[in-house]
Amino acid sequence: MIGISKLYCGTVEPSDALRYGRESGSLPSHLLQFSKDKKPIIVWNMTQRCNLKCVHCYAHATEETGIDAISTEKGKEIIDDLAKFGSPVMLFSGGEPLVRKDLTELASHATSKGMRAVISTNGTLITKEKARELKEIGLSYVGISMDGGEETHDKFRGVKGSYAKALQAVENCQNEGLKVGLRFTINKRNFTEVPKIFELLEERDIPRACFYHLVYSGRGSELINEDLNHAETRKLLDYIMDRTAELHAKGKEKEILTVDNHADGPYVYFRMLKEDPKRAAEILELLQFNEGNSSGRGIGCISWDGSVHADQFMRHITFGNVLERPFSEIWQDEKIELLHKLKDKRPHVKGRCARCQFLNVCGGNFRARAEAFHDDFWAEDPACYLTDEEIGIK
Repeated sequence: MIGISKLYCGTVEPSDALRYGRESGSLPSHLLQFSKDKKPIIVWNMTQRCNLKCVHCYAHATEETGIDAISTEKGKEIIDDLAKFGSPVMLFSGGEPLVRKDLTELASHATSKGMRAVISTNGTLITKEKARELKEIGLSYVGISMDGGEETHDKFRGVKGSYAKALQAVENCQNEGLKVGLRFTINKRNFTEVPKIFELLEERDIPRACFYHLVYSGRGSELINEDLNHAETRKLLDYIMDRTAELHAKGKEKEILTVDNHADGPYVYFRMLKEDPKRAAEILELLQFNEGNSSGRGIGCISWDGSVHADQFMRHITFGNVLERPFSEIWQDEKIELLHKLKDKRPHVKGRCARCQFLNVCGGNFRARAEAFHDDFWAEDPACYLTDEEIGIK
């Protein structure tokens, strides 16, 4: 996760993170990416069920009806273990988390244990009443998926009317004072729609947007040839920085992040190096705090069947199951060789990654993408768009 507004527009300084000691338990949410202890943020795909049929679903979501493997009471036990372990955030995802009738009960349990609770949703089930309920239980944030304008969004989501319902969900959350933002997955089918996302942010006073690079996983693996090429990615990153700065200059500051490609960090650094070398040095310090990809260390995933993964994109690799053993025990088990190696990928990555001068700020980027493309878990990430000269190997 790269904070474009934090880095490029200077809304966060290195001293901001240092002031809290960089411990995840004490950092406010907007600084969590700079924690030094990297207690894992947990993505709980609490159900595989969904009411939509999204073309790029990494979860291979199933029909809305059905029974979930993890009960409400077992879910609370899992949350208790995570809270005791020190995980700062519980991200409830799916499928579509709101198809579970006990979502608010489980999210409330997480907040009662001192965790921040957030949800990742398509938004179509957030009525006025549901938004009020989510606000009352202390939910920190609602991330609503948006794929562009109405025609593009509804085509991606596989259900006509999804766009209108998602926008209504934004309004319902705003009316209840619940922080809400947009989530956009970048690919060749929709990257020209990014301007429409910025228009929505400005017109509807939405405070946050996350732009997710494509990871070849789930149905997304079928889009491996629809990822942007390197030149397109660079051009898009420049556009995102330009629009973020433009809004900032207007006094309409937005929290803009890019996710799932840590080459974005050095790219922002290089641009700022031309514009303001002093600020560039501060950006590099923040990137070193961030440490890049944190799969298997600062982020973990629990699947709908209880399986534990390094992140939500590596479901083919399972380290254990919370129905049989607490997450905290699995996560700290040094006998699980791959999980242990993921705590520090630097000695294991190959190719350009191994020789890159930014390995300490990128962390080797995404292993799921490398494995899908090269059939080698430790190979270089094909989505890294930095040149050999930029990474210091030419």
